[in-house]
Amino acid sequence: GTPLIPGWRQPPFTAYVVIDNIFYVAGFALLVVPLFTYIAIVRHRLYDIDVVINRTLVYGALTSCVVGIYVLAVVALGALFQTQGNIAVSLLPTGLVAVLFQPLRSRLQRGVNRLMYGERDDPYAVVSRLGRRLEAALAPDTVLPTLVETIAQALKLPYAAILLKEDEEFRTAAAYGSPRGEPETLPLVYQREEIGRLVLSPRAPGEGFSVADRCLLEDLARQAEVAVHAVRLTSDLQHSRERLVATREEERRRLRRDLHDSLGAQLAGLNVQAGALRRLIPRDPDAADELVVELREELRSAISDIRRLAYDLRPPALDDLGLVEALRRLAERYGSEDKQLSVLVEVPEDLPDLPAAVEVAVYRITQEALTNVARHARARTCVVRLAMDEAVALEIADDGIGIPAQRSAGVGLSSMHERASELGGSCIVQSVPKGGTKVLVHLPLPKE
Repeated sequence: GTPLIPGWRQPPFTAYVVIDNIFYVAGFALLVVPLFTYIAIVRHRLYDIDVVINRTLVYGALTSCVVGIYVLAVVALGALFQTQGNIAVSLLPTGLVAVLFQPLRSRLQRGVNRLMYGERDDPYAVVSRLGRRLEAALAPDTVLPTLVETIAQALKLPYAAILLKEDEEFRTAAAYGSPRGEPETLPLVYQREEIGRLVLSPRAPGEGFSVADRCLLEDLARQAEVAVHAVRLTSDLQHSRERLVATREEERRRLRRDLHDSLGAQLAGLNVQAGALRRLIPRDPDAADELVVELREELRSAISDIRRLAYDLRPPALDDLGLVEALRRLAERYGSEDKQLSVLVEVPEDLPDLPAAVEVAVYRITQEALTNVARHARARTCVVRLAMDEAVALEIADDGIGIPAQRSAGVGLSSMHERASELGGSCIVQSVPKGGTKVLVHLPLPKE
């Protein structure tokens, strides 16, 4: 037929195929280019896309609001004054828009920032809400989950977790959300000791945290440090209570076993012997005398067991002599057993009365330390010093061979540490550079 365009010649069939292929390739390219551009922007965070989105949302919403306000003002004023084309009716909406522009933009900016970044721009509100939620957390095991949940929700983070330090390892104590990308870690330090870590995933992979984010996270980390320390103290207190209960029950079971198996059996045997003695005296006085001798031996053994049980509960010397004289008698006993060892006791004469638990701890720790000196130190002199100010300070120093480098803590040293820690104190055993061993014990006094 006649061509629509003058001079146009019908191309051959192969030309149609080539042209169709070119159109297909061009169409595919038009689809691929935006796709790869989207991947580059979203995945690799190119072109500061967050800033672009933020400003687009703010100024898009601002434009809509400005146009809406202007149109509503013009329509309202036109309907009010029943005039059209009046310059005053045009200037009043313009002035209204000019006055409301900056407050409106600020509100929209805060709203968009909150939508994208959470409450990053209002740190006081975040810290205040965190404090209220921690106060409302009644159970100690809900404190850390509440903490990470509040941080993640306030900053719109996909993941937040707290790791606690246990035996030189960090273990997850609470987590919220799912990890995304490479998380960042903030150390939680309390009194120069790293007690945990705060692990946070950024809002998008590869994004990182801004300066404003880090300022708020530092404030939240300080709150977390106090909370983690309080949780650790509560946990340690609970474990101490459990150990005390277990120790008390073990001690009761031991006393029951000693009373029932040893002392109870002895008293039962004495009762039988006393009955036999009563029947034997009229018939055979000589045999009765022999039974009396056996009975007296059994009585001595029973009395010895009773004294041993009483000594295990509390050294009788503390009640009979007092702490100062009991320590001197203890030193004399070890000095008399080892003629080459001289034990000196330096105690202030005006030492006031101490709580019963502190007296027992001082006496038992000194006894254990002197036992170690006599057995292992090869010392010639050992000095026991006791002083008291706001706390009790006990020092046992000898001039022996010191502590071998490869020697592990035995039952005696562990017992000394446990007695001190039970009262909230400390016990340090160290070698002296010039030779010998020094035991330093610090026992706080309970406040009245």
